[in-house]
Amino acid sequence: MSTAAGLFDAVVFDLDGVIVDTERVVHQVWFDVFADYGCSFSLEEWLTAVGTEGGFDPYGALVERSSRPLPSRDELARRTAGDERRMLAGLGALPGVDTWIDGARRTGLFLAVASSSPRSWVEERLAEVGLSQTFAVVSCRGSNLAAKPAPDVYIDACRRLGVEPARSVAVEDSLNGLVAARAAGMRCVAVPGAVTSGLDFGAADLVLGSLGEMSLDDALCHLVERADR
Repeated sequence: MSTAAGLFDAVVFDLDGVIVDTERVVHQVWFDVFADYGCSFSLEEWLTAVGTEGGFDPYGALVERSSRPLPSRDELARRTAGDERRMLAGLGALPGVDTWIDGARRTGLFLAVASSSPRSWVEERLAEVGLSQTFAVVSCRGSNLAAKPAPDVYIDACRRLGVEPARSVAVEDSLNGLVAARAAGMRCVAVPGAVTSGLDFGAADLVLGSLGEMSLDDALCHLVERADR
């Protein structure tokens, strides 16, 4: 174990866009739906909903912009959910996720997930990529925990792991997630995806194109060196 790894106790992953490429898939599904009804939405609109609850309401926007009759919200939700499942099937975890998990295990770091998505969605996605039994804690927004950018899910994950947020690292792909991790008092590694790549992640401690670019141990060394500057 490196000296840097000894300064940390846990790695807490976001789910959507970090462990599984859901952000790209969900965006594509709705982009296709809008195209079917002869209208569109901007990336800027979409990004208001990434990594949080609320923000851009695609169905509401579709009602305003479509010149054709629409199915009910529930009917369209069933269609989009089916499309999402088909597109996500067989994707596997994003590059480097398995390597970082193995690195955390080798160095004795706890593993957790902190997500703004509902628990049912998170558990289904983890099962699809074979990671259901990997994380000691899975913290999701719900009746008692606000979605990011509130720090609730990160604070809850660290509390349940029995670790200090200051000795924990968050892995995020959205600005809402970055703000949440910072508010919780954690270091943050940003891994922007196809949907969030144009955002400014300058407030992150480290920005990577994918987790496959750098080992966990090297990333932790970078975080320590940055803090010492």
